[in-house]
Amino acid sequence: MSLASPPPIDRRTRSPELEASRDRAPTIRACVRGSGAALPAHVVSNAELATRVDTSDEWIVQRTGIRQRYIAGDDETTSSLAIKAAQGALRSGNLEAGDIDLVIVATSTPDYTFPSVATQVQAALGIVEGAAFDMQAVCTGFVYAVVTADKFLRSGSNKRALVIGAETFSRILDWNDRTTCVLFGDGAGAIVLEARESDGRLASPGVIASRLRADGRHRDKL
Repeated sequence: MSLASPPPIDRRTRSPELEASRDRAPTIRACVRGSGAALPAHVVSNAELATRVDTSDEWIVQRTGIRQRYIAGDDETTSSLAIKAAQGALRSGNLEAGDIDLVIVATSTPDYTFPSVATQVQAALGIVEGAAFDMQAVCTGFVYAVVTADKFLRSGSNKRALVIGAETFSRILDWNDRTTCVLFGDGAGAIVLEARESDGRLASPGVIASRLRADGRHRDKL
C-alpha cells in the first residue's frame, strides 16, 4: 500500500462532463414578461436649449448624440410617469395587477421623501400583495433594481416583479449649466420580470448572473 499523497487537484479546470452537467442544472431564472414606457408631452430640442445657454445643436450631438429631451409638465410627476409605464408593461405581458407581488422603482427624483413611488404605483394599479419600495442609485438605478428583483425571484419568495425606472430630473437641474442641462430629461420605463424554471443552459432566456460594484472613493467626480 502506498502512503504517498495523491496529486493536488487543479480546481481551476473541470472536466467537460462536469461543465456539461452544470450547464444543464435546473434552476430558476428571472425572465422579461412585458415592458412599457412613458414620456412627457413636452419636447425640448437642442435648438431651444441654445437660446437659453451657450451651446449649439452641433456641440451637443457631437458629444452626446442627443438631439432632444422630454420635459415633464406641471401635471406630470415621477409617479404618474411610472404608473403609465407600468400599465404598459402589464398590457404587454397580458397580465393583471393581481399577478404582481413585488414592485421596485429606481428613482432619484421621487414625488415625496415618503411614501415611496413604488407604493403610489401599487395603489394606482390595484396591487395589494407583496412588497413595494424605491431604490436610489442614480444612473445605475434600473440595473440595481433588476438585480434586486432577480434575487427575490430566484429565492422563491416572489413570482413576478414590476421593475420601473422613473425620473423627473428637469426639476432639479441647473438650467444655466450647459455641461449638465443638455444631458438629462424626464421619463419612465418598466418591465415585468417573471420567475421561470430554466434548463440551466447559458443560451436559455433570463438573467444568467450579476455582479454589482461601486467605488465610493470616486464619488466627488459625479
